[in-house]
Order: sequence, then C-alpha cells, then structure tokens
Amino acid sequence: MIGRQTHKPENNGSSTVVALCGGIGGAKLALGLYRVLNPHTLTLIINTGDDFEHLGLYISPDIDTVTYTLADKNNLETGWGHRDDTWNFMSALAELNGETWFALGDRDLAIHVERSRRLRSNERLGEITADITRKYGIDASLLPMSDYPAGTIIQTPIGHLTFQDYFVRMKSEPVVERVSYKEAEAAIPNAEVLSALHQSELRCIVVCPSNPFLSINPILAVPGIREAMQASPAPVVGISPIIGGQAVKGPTAKIMAELSLPLTVQTIVEHYDGLLDGYIIDNTDSDVSNDMCIPVMVTKTLMKSIEDRENLAREVLAFADTLTVRCDSSGQIQRKDV
Repeated sequence: MIGRQTHKPENNGSSTVVALCGGIGGAKLALGLYRVLNPHTLTLIINTGDDFEHLGLYISPDIDTVTYTLADKNNLETGWGHRDDTWNFMSALAELNGETWFALGDRDLAIHVERSRRLRSNERLGEITADITRKYGIDASLLPMSDYPAGTIIQTPIGHLTFQDYFVRMKSEPVVERVSYKEAEAAIPNAEVLSALHQSELRCIVVCPSNPFLSINPILAVPGIREAMQASPAPVVGISPIIGGQAVKGPTAKIMAELSLPLTVQTIVEHYDGLLDGYIIDNTDSDVSNDMCIPVMVTKTLMKSIEDRENLAREVLAFADTLTVRCDSSGQIQRKDV
C-alpha cells in the first residue's frame, strides 16, 4: 500500500512542517513527507485556483489528487483520479450528448457529489476537506488555500479562459499571454492556513515542485499567505520543477516559453522573488548551483518510485535544518531569526 506508512517516521519532537502544493507534482513530494514524518505534524496548503463548477458539481482537482494520493487511492498511471475507476456515468452522459470533456469516474463522483451537497448547506470547503480526509484515514492536515472562489484565469489571444477550459478542454493549446490571479487576490485566506504558517514550532515551509504559475502562484496571491511565509522564522525551501532545461510534467515549459522566460532553475528562483531561503535542484543541473544567491542542494529530484519520494523528502528536511539565511529580492543576504 503506497499511501500507508510501513516504516518508522523520523523523530523530531513536536516540530511541524508546512508544504504548499498543487496536483500531481506536489502530491508526489507530499506523499514522501507524509511517509517520513509523523503525519500529524504535516500540514499541506493546497491550490484551489483549479476549482470550478461542472455539471452542477463543485470540483476541487488538486485537493482530490492529494487526498487520493495520501489515501493510496490514486490512479498510478495518470496521477489523477481514483484508482480502478469505471466510467459508466461518462458513457451514459455521452449518449445524452452531454459535456464529456472533463472526465469524472464513477468512484470519483462520490466526493464531488458529497462536497457539493455540503457546500450548498453552507459548510466551509476547509471543513468538508478535513472531514473527507479523516474518513479516508489521512492523519495529515489538508487545507484549501481559501474557502472562497479563487479561480485562476488564463489570458490568451482567443479570450480569457478558466484554468480547466485552458488545461483540459483546450488541452493547453492556446498561447498564454498572461496568468491572472484576481480572484485569489480578492479571496480571504483559510484561517487554518495562516495559523499553520504562524506556528512557533514550525520546522520548515516547503514549496513543492508544482507548476509555479498554475499551482503555487495562486496560493501566494491570497492575501496574507506570502506575508506569513516571509515573516516566519522557519526556512522556506523550494524544489525545482525544472530538470536539465525541461519541465518534469504539465505545461510549465510551454507557459514559460510563451511568457518569454528562460527554462532554467535560476528563472524559478527569481520568479519567487526573495521568498525562498534554500533551493533544491537535480543532479543534472549541478553546474548552476553556484550561480544563485541562496543556498542550493543538489540531489536527485525526479520522483519515479515511492523510494524516490521518501528520499527527496528526507533531503528537503535535512537541508532545511541547515538554513539560517535568506536572500531578499535585491540579492542581499539576510540572517534569519532562529
């Protein structure tokens, strides 16, 4: 069972770890952290910029991907969706000429139906997520970045597209002119998110190797979250989603090219603009490790197996424990209060 702990987690007292993550890439490292830590000490802040309403249901793709991954219910081939799902609903919908561009498996439907029912009863998204994860046997805390609408908008030559229209319905084909986080910027942060970031016993804050533009930026755009990370004495560690000039998965490379951004690990560090205290890059990119103003760890970051995920999680934690400085956006080194 991949999602279950079959080993002894590391003992680090009562210190906690917070990680920001999106979908598949973030879920991989989240699982590694979940397995090597006492899961009760792990908090995951999850992107909801991908959330949308479809067929009368409220869909939270990133929350569900992380939930299924930690509960050992994820589809191991696609990285998203429920394992061993069936597609009778979609087949029946196709017979009615309904919208089938966003695939919803029969098992997957249960979580969408239950979430939507409870949202209509005025329950918060965070409360619903916490209850569902408990029922799935997950001991970590999974927090939506906000309980309020915070949809990411992709501006293209054919108009403004919601994330799922761009990513799924149009298969990321339109040219990206700009990514807008206006809803996130106007949203109220989940109160539990700010509490997690303000914990005095916080060991580190991890920025998972999720798409910076589509998964991490929406979280950072929510008022108060970036500020809480910058104010925290805990080190902020990022993991590069770029390996050897290539994106590990998804449209990251395409978006960066269309935004005229070099596809390098340095670009990602600059993108986070002084937020990171340390950065982890793959062995393939070791030649650039001395070109950045923040401490860099070089290791294997490509996570193909569960062992890869656990090993990277351990590397992240060990690296974070060594960090006492922060490089601000002007390139000046500042010692952190530790």
